[in-house]
Amino acid sequence: MADNVLLIVESAAKAKTLSKFLGKGYKVKASIGHVKDLPKSKLGIDINNNYQPQYITIRGKGEILKDIKEESQKAKRILLATDPDREGEAIAWHLQNAIKITPGSKCRIEFHEITKEAVKNAIKNSRPVNMDKVNAQQARRVLDRLVGYNLSPLLWAKVRKGLSAGRVQSVVVRLICEREEEIRNFISEEYWTIESVLANDKNQTFNAKLLNFQNEKVVIGNEKEKDRVVNELKNSVFVVASQEIKEKRKKPNAPFITSSLQQEASKRLNFYSKRSMKVAQELYEGLEIGEEGTIGLITYLRTDSTRVSQTAQAEALEFIRSQYGDAYAPATANEYKTKKNSQDAHEAIRPTSAYHTPESIKPYLSRDQYRLYKLIWERFIASQMTPAVYDTIQVDINAGDYTFRANSSQLKFLGYKKVYNDMEDEIKNPIPDLNIGQKLQVIKITPEQHFTQPPPRFSEASLVKLLEEKNIGRPSTYAPIIDTILKRNYVERQNKQFVPTELGFIVVELLKENFANIVNVEF
Repeated sequence: MADNVLLIVESAAKAKTLSKFLGKGYKVKASIGHVKDLPKSKLGIDINNNYQPQYITIRGKGEILKDIKEESQKAKRILLATDPDREGEAIAWHLQNAIKITPGSKCRIEFHEITKEAVKNAIKNSRPVNMDKVNAQQARRVLDRLVGYNLSPLLWAKVRKGLSAGRVQSVVVRLICEREEEIRNFISEEYWTIESVLANDKNQTFNAKLLNFQNEKVVIGNEKEKDRVVNELKNSVFVVASQEIKEKRKKPNAPFITSSLQQEASKRLNFYSKRSMKVAQELYEGLEIGEEGTIGLITYLRTDSTRVSQTAQAEALEFIRSQYGDAYAPATANEYKTKKNSQDAHEAIRPTSAYHTPESIKPYLSRDQYRLYKLIWERFIASQMTPAVYDTIQVDINAGDYTFRANSSQLKFLGYKKVYNDMEDEIKNPIPDLNIGQKLQVIKITPEQHFTQPPPRFSEASLVKLLEEKNIGRPSTYAPIIDTILKRNYVERQNKQFVPTELGFIVVELLKENFANIVNVEF
């Protein structure tokens, strides 16, 4: 059994959870995030000395650091269990220096879920602080400070005091402003679509849409053109040209990463990113679950990897077979590709146990915790299930030089949709038995006028998706960035969409004129 071990984590909630299952030999303390940072009152970077950062103790953290130092004097072993990411590694490094742990000592542990087994395994596999990760965090921090300190004074001089600019936030405001300009400059154009109701010789009807004219996509730009096409169709014979009947299999989506969780929670639960991350943090850090005590319910919430451990895959498959039957469990576990620029440092976001079903732990969770946990649990279990299966029919019908197309799709096996119904793929347009060359009755021809629409304003979900696609910032920073640009009044929310303010436009134009390279999306 361990004797007199000091284990340091970042949050008080995590410290409380760990204290409950580590036993008397451990003392668990929380740093409450970073303990050292660059000073707020000056640049804090020695530009003439290889951009050396000049760290100070963060205001308000003096007593916390003093308490940790005192406890470290009494401990036989010190373990730094800060979060398993770059920021966590940097915090561990600052703590190592502050309490004078010998560099290279195996004092660093990391775990991706707060369960007894995961933590005890991490303790057995302690390692030195990873200086590559520390230096990556420092480079990012120094770059952010250099950009912010150069840009912000321009805004104070030209607009007003208290404004801020940054390497990522300014690009995000620019994207929102540019989308608004696209909307303002958009010129709507008229177009028409034509649908028909057709019938076979048994008077069984189905719908078909006009697709092509002489094998090219048909474009009808005004009412005059529409009238001409409708008249030609009225004088045409509708004949079945081709028919394709096949089975379509739709695979489940990968388990959540940070950005996809934020997007789905926004769409399905109406959660802003800040709310999603707060609740996910609570689920990760641990909650009291009846007789089981305090346990972490999900794996680490800041991740860009869809990877899942073999142990978790095996447990999920066992659960699926027992609850839903063999037909719903694939022969081998589903694997998902992680994106090229991913750090792949952690697993996907998943429940720490498949057997913690949302309903079984609902009495111990708040409403928000239950809803987000249910989303994470269902997405993960579904990701390990078999595909949904559809019967699909596609029929092309010739009418002179015109071609209509009819589609039908009918779900015949639920597969993963038994747990997680992502989107409706059924096309409810029953197509009767038809033969190639068969003539059809025309019951109705319906033209409909439309106008092209401008691109939509960004919702939180669509903005997060764009930031991820363009590799702007990191998923863990999306929530604070959105929070900052709202607080600075650069953008505001209208009907759950981001609209730039006049101040936002002024700031973006100033930065583009003076720091074009820095507020470039590619920077």
